[in-house]
Amino acid sequence: MSAADGRPADTGQPEERSSQPSGLMDLLGVAAVLLDADGRIVLWSPEAEALFGYTAEEALGQYAAPLLVHEQYWDLMIKLFAEVMGTGERWAGAFPIRHKDGSTRSVEFRNMRLQDDRGDFYALGLATDGARLREVERDVALSTRLISQSPIGLAILDTELRYVAVNPALERMHGIPAEDHLGRHYREIMTAAKFEGPEAGMRQVLKTGAPMVDEYTVVGHTPADPHMHAWSISLYRLEDPQGRILGVADLVVDVTDRYQARRRLAMIADGSARIGTTLEVEQTARELAGVTVPELADMATVDVLDSVLDEHRPPLGEGPALFRALAVQAAYATEAVQAVQAADPPGEIAAYDADRLPTECVRTGRPILISHVDDADLARIARDDSAATLLARAGVHSYMLLPLTARGQILGFLGLSRARNPEPFSEDDLALAGELASRAAVCIDNARSHQTVRNAAETLQRSLLPDHPPHLPGLEVASRYRPAQAAYEVGGDWYDVLPLDGDKTALVVGDVMGSGIDAAVTMGRLRTGTSDFADLDLDPAQVLRHLDKITSGLEQYIATCVYAVYDPHRAECHISIAGHLPPVLVRSGKHPELLDLPTGTPLGVGGVPFATTTFPVGSGDRLVLYTDGLVEVRHHSIDERLDTLLHLLDAPDPTLDETCDRLLRQLRLPADPDDVAVLIARMQPFASDS
Repeated sequence: MSAADGRPADTGQPEERSSQPSGLMDLLGVAAVLLDADGRIVLWSPEAEALFGYTAEEALGQYAAPLLVHEQYWDLMIKLFAEVMGTGERWAGAFPIRHKDGSTRSVEFRNMRLQDDRGDFYALGLATDGARLREVERDVALSTRLISQSPIGLAILDTELRYVAVNPALERMHGIPAEDHLGRHYREIMTAAKFEGPEAGMRQVLKTGAPMVDEYTVVGHTPADPHMHAWSISLYRLEDPQGRILGVADLVVDVTDRYQARRRLAMIADGSARIGTTLEVEQTARELAGVTVPELADMATVDVLDSVLDEHRPPLGEGPALFRALAVQAAYATEAVQAVQAADPPGEIAAYDADRLPTECVRTGRPILISHVDDADLARIARDDSAATLLARAGVHSYMLLPLTARGQILGFLGLSRARNPEPFSEDDLALAGELASRAAVCIDNARSHQTVRNAAETLQRSLLPDHPPHLPGLEVASRYRPAQAAYEVGGDWYDVLPLDGDKTALVVGDVMGSGIDAAVTMGRLRTGTSDFADLDLDPAQVLRHLDKITSGLEQYIATCVYAVYDPHRAECHISIAGHLPPVLVRSGKHPELLDLPTGTPLGVGGVPFATTTFPVGSGDRLVLYTDGLVEVRHHSIDERLDTLLHLLDAPDPTLDETCDRLLRQLRLPADPDDVAVLIARMQPFASDS
């Protein structure tokens, strides 16, 4: 390689070539005929025999005119011969030649005068079939035009992957003149790491000969054009007619439009999968922002009208609009993120005046596209001058606003901006963002409606749960209730602590199967029934039998329950279970144990007797009652979870309240789909007044 320009060095040695036809000269079948000063044929090439039909024996020594042309052209041929021999000027053109078979053919000639070492002159004629020459000329012209005028970029590289030729289209794509390509290696021009794949593909094509069509798609920018483009690269091995490998052809097609279309479809599919995974308004907003960044925008904000989230707020009027920012997402952690968060703090209520674009967007319900943002635009985008300054400092240069509309109601807006991405938003980007915003709006509206129902059910359920009596003879009690997470409706878990005659106390934990307001109402009925039957001083099994009858009369509902009665005078506990998980008894100074009790059937099944078990308890002993939401999870067996519960209870806490909190903290996962009730009772020394 030359050190000066990186081009292959000229070794000065003849290049070995195949003896078989392989080049343009062979393709044209150029014939050589040499005439002496008298016009006799003195040299006759094999190609001349093929072109004119005469063998060397038949042609040598013959006058050319009578042998090769019809009589009417003799004078013209002799005249042209004389001019070449007399003046030394070349003559080129087509001439009608008589073939040996008598036919006439148009032959293209190049005639010139030669001189030997004795000063004698000869006429050399180089000839080829005119029809074949025209065909080759057409092919070359067509190829040249296609290569030079085609929008497809084309490069030819040798076997060392050095550029041999580059067409104008590829010049424009690369932003590098063709002459700066020649002799340089592919990776010297295409330096980015993304082109390692095409380079490896070229070597594979050279090795195997199998073409790679649209094998690589490269996305990026060029020095000539800062806008994003996508190029499809195809590779072909080049060979001569004898199969000698000449190099590789690199065809580059700009497929930006196709790439953008596929990208938009992929984003819509991604949005369908990722938006609305929970029935939680804030999470849905974060999912929408996450889908749009960084694929569509550098920064995204999702704001919802405060009146949509708080029914006590007045609806949107003529004055400023009140929004609550639910999500802010940015593609990179720079001042831009801080700017957007400062301009639109998540979780806070922000007021936008009537002349601001967010207010205009939710009032009209129409999207807003500002491809090129100026200072005046920023003043209308931001809620105040300070926020506009932050956005300007962040470099925001393109902006879109999309209304979040569901079932005819405008909920808020999606705001998208670009700062580091140099391309302005387009109408296609606006349509894509609108599709994502529409899908998210329905999910947000579903979550909002669900939250309203859920809040009502939770309020009802909590109103039905008891406060602990101020004094329980010989007993200390702590309890907790945790509703299911926002993606699910609250269930029918409950607990109760009921003072009974004779200083006894009934401890109850139950779980109505189902969710929502109906489950909460059923729980309220069962709790009321439990209280009524407890006042009759019935055996626990009898109480459950009566509750079973009540539940059987409630359509489509069953429940589990554990009912225990602590008698401080006898220092014993009476307990019965209806299909519930076994309580844990933690005896003072001993390891926790699951009580081995008859399980019974759930309430509402009907016709199955319940059994009461009695066991002694001592001062300091703890009885732990709970619902299945504390220990049942998808990825662990119930036995594993019960063992974990026993292990946690083996470490005593200073107070029962701390034990309840620790169990919930360590056993309950943030996304658990079931509510939980926990009731812990500790037996204390009891002295009878008598």
